[in-house]
Amino acid sequence: MKAFLVRIKDKPAQEITAERLSAREALQSLQVGGLDRVAAVRVNGVPCDLSCDLGNEATLEPIYVHTEEGLGILRHSTAHVMAMAVKELFPGIKVTIGPAIENGFYYDFDYERPLKEDDLPAIEEKMEEIVEADLPFTRQEMSSQEAIGFFSDQGETYKVELIQDLGAESVSLYSQGSFTDLCRGPHIPSTGMIKAFHLTHVAGAYWRGDENRPMLSRVYGVAFSDPKNLKKHLRQLEEAQKRNHVKLGPQLGLFNTYEEIGAGMIVWHPKGAMLRHVLETFEVQEHLKRGYELARGPQLLKTELWKKSGHFENYRENMYFTEVDEQSYGIKPMNCLAHMLIYRSEIRSYRDLPKRYFELGTVHRHERSGVLHGLFRVREFTQDDAHIICTPDQLNGEIKGVLDFVKDIMGFFDFEYDLEISTRPRKSIGSDQDWELATGALIRAMEDNRLEYDMNEGDGAFYGPKIDVKLKDALGRSWQCATIQCDFTLPDKFDLTYVDKDGERHRPVMIHRVILGAVERFIGVLIEHYAGAFPTWLAPVQAVVLTVTDRNIPFAQNVTKGLEDADVRVEGDFRNEKLGFKVREAQVQKIPYMVIIGDKECENNQVTPRLKNGQNLSPMPVKELIDRIKDECEQRR
Repeated sequence: MKAFLVRIKDKPAQEITAERLSAREALQSLQVGGLDRVAAVRVNGVPCDLSCDLGNEATLEPIYVHTEEGLGILRHSTAHVMAMAVKELFPGIKVTIGPAIENGFYYDFDYERPLKEDDLPAIEEKMEEIVEADLPFTRQEMSSQEAIGFFSDQGETYKVELIQDLGAESVSLYSQGSFTDLCRGPHIPSTGMIKAFHLTHVAGAYWRGDENRPMLSRVYGVAFSDPKNLKKHLRQLEEAQKRNHVKLGPQLGLFNTYEEIGAGMIVWHPKGAMLRHVLETFEVQEHLKRGYELARGPQLLKTELWKKSGHFENYRENMYFTEVDEQSYGIKPMNCLAHMLIYRSEIRSYRDLPKRYFELGTVHRHERSGVLHGLFRVREFTQDDAHIICTPDQLNGEIKGVLDFVKDIMGFFDFEYDLEISTRPRKSIGSDQDWELATGALIRAMEDNRLEYDMNEGDGAFYGPKIDVKLKDALGRSWQCATIQCDFTLPDKFDLTYVDKDGERHRPVMIHRVILGAVERFIGVLIEHYAGAFPTWLAPVQAVVLTVTDRNIPFAQNVTKGLEDADVRVEGDFRNEKLGFKVREAQVQKIPYMVIIGDKECENNQVTPRLKNGQNLSPMPVKELIDRIKDECEQRR
């Protein structure tokens, strides 16, 4: 018998005598509560299965299934169950990878035909059988050569490729029942711990994201620790589907895509173009109020300039190139180069700084076809891009100013948000010293503003660290939009200088920042946030005038003209249709005000407004309606 010294973190150690001691047995001996809800355990800080054997001394931390970490383990285990079910239902299918993701999991499969939505009920039914069987998850270590032989015998060529790329001497495999997978783990004790899951949809995905590799079938699912949370999430998914901007955009006459034009290229219809105009005009006004100057750069810049900036070396796979008069040009994916040349066009004094250049700049980026999605991922988009060039002493104040700007703008749309600092990526330019200075400046500004933030290691821009702003919409979903990037490197590459008080030339610092981010993406978020029912100030059509009968048309035309003259965005619906039909159409279009004109309105020289939520207002003079709409616009409501 051996003596094991075991403790729960932050509690006194206890001695347990046994031949061998698993983590589960130790937790039982230490009388840890809720053991049936423990998904895995940290042993001396390392996540492990409950079945793992302990050494002579161990500090244990139970990982409960309802925690964020425990849910991740549960969801990954559910992906293994799904893969087992799919293999049993579709003999000869090959499995690839199946990670846990936010709220759920997915697994990619290679089969003689693509998997379809119609396949999901049968897969779910088979998964239920596997869960009911309460099969234990068991781990085994195997040499890489043995594992390659094992998976080769099964025809699992993707697993063989993964093992070969790992280049490790040994790998770990997990099994439940007849299914064995390459996996680091840990996993839940057995399939019976899976209480609530649902398969949601199927999509295509290239193996390893490479469009030159096979197209796989990606099956998505969600999983939670209890049925109540699953039910709540499925209701949210149903609501999200109602708000889906890809459907609402064409339905509301905002935008569309056309195969004849090309993937990732958005065509803005009149209402969508008006929505953009309102949003962009608002943006310009807000920037001018904060001391920004308008700037504009060309779409084509010589490739040599992109080489000088480092974009060609670090970003060219995302760029488009063309040739004019035997000269190579790059179509701009970013707006910063022209802004730096504007700055460099004159000798600048410290008294001139900061310079804040703002541009609603259209850029092009080569996104792979597999990731294109509505307005969220496109190949041509417009950024509310600005570059602030300032002295090092001004840097802290300018970053805080941008953070305040973000707070103000997001308040107009009722967005809450989280903040994250992303640090130097593997592929980057500039010295370690510059990166440390830039990262430190972002951290100081956040702390000076008493803002909470997370660190996201290795995900900065190639020229500098950044603050990412992640919006939370009406359904609590997170969206990346605003970003603030601190850059000591490009000012050096482009020899940007200013004359300081000592009469000498010094190097400024540059802040790259967007507030909304890509206008296209932000509008997509707004559509889903408001479910297409934009507030009055933002709505592309603020009012529609509806007639009851043809004899009301002359007065309705005068009302429409009065609204137009007052700069209300208005349409007239004078068709010979029933009023109820016209009201329903206006409600489907989510127009804030329906202005009803019948005989009584004509007689009393009034209008009867009806709100998009169905509420009828009392009859009122046209001027009162105009004042009401104007007030809502001024209050950004």
